[in-house]
Amino acid sequence: MRLQVLGLPLLTIVLVPVFATSTLEKNMKPAEVKKITPILFAEELEPCIKFWTERIGFQKTVEVPEGNKIAFVILEKNGLELMYQSFASAEKDNAATGAAVRKGPSFLYIEVADIDAAMTAVKGAEIVMPMRTTFYHAREFGIKDPVGHFLIFAQQAAAAEK
Repeated sequence: MRLQVLGLPLLTIVLVPVFATSTLEKNMKPAEVKKITPILFAEELEPCIKFWTERIGFQKTVEVPEGNKIAFVILEKNGLELMYQSFASAEKDNAATGAAVRKGPSFLYIEVADIDAAMTAVKGAEIVMPMRTTFYHAREFGIKDPVGHFLIFAQQAAAAEK
């Protein structure tokens, strides 16, 4: 017997999921992320340490020397953390990723309370993005740190305040 609606045969459609989810996947909980800290790599760390401590107000909390140079450092301010590691130290730590750390600069987006104070603090650094107002109402500018990483400083909703 065929089912009919308004005199027309009714087609039965069976939907099959395209992707099956295993029982294990259904029972998995997302990992609890407590903190994400960037690690920036450089040939020499000393100019970076000076930049972040003297201009931005970070404190050096961990320093790992290697010979007469610094191999690794942790810098902190107001619960924020930034790490730098030398190329040589990275290569010794893990040969599989050692070459990758030399491949390029990193980019950090740094939200600040006062964009003008940030501009004053980094005076003399190479400007790679002049001060601008974005479509999302932030004022921002970009510089290179002493070893070539790109730092974009931004004050959210600053355009409306000006």
